[in-house]
Amino acid sequence: MLKKVECFMNPSALDELKDDLLAVGVEGMSVLDASGFGRQHGHMEHDDPAESVKFLKKLKLEIVVDEEMVDQVVAILRKLASDKTIGAGKIFVIPVEDAVRISTAESGKRAIY
Repeated sequence: MLKKVECFMNPSALDELKDDLLAVGVEGMSVLDASGFGRQHGHMEHDDPAESVKFLKKLKLEIVVDEEMVDQVVAILRKLASDKTIGAGKIFVIPVEDAVRISTAESGKRAIY
């Protein structure tokens, strides 16, 4: 089964992370600019709680891999994306029912490898 690993992270370690993921066989990934807040609500800047939430700039990585690679990918993300601070990010693992390569109509694992 295919799995999608989504990671919200600070952008500082992206190049090293990309190199390590390629080295273990990840064939591709998407990187998107994202902003949001989590439990810490961004930076508290005002007394009014409605005005104290600030959207923080992050990157969102999307990586689809075979389920046998998930633990390895998550370990790399945890190691390199973590800056040991609150708000460093989150990792989500989501089942993927199918994938289709548009140019060749290959599906399943063949669509991503």
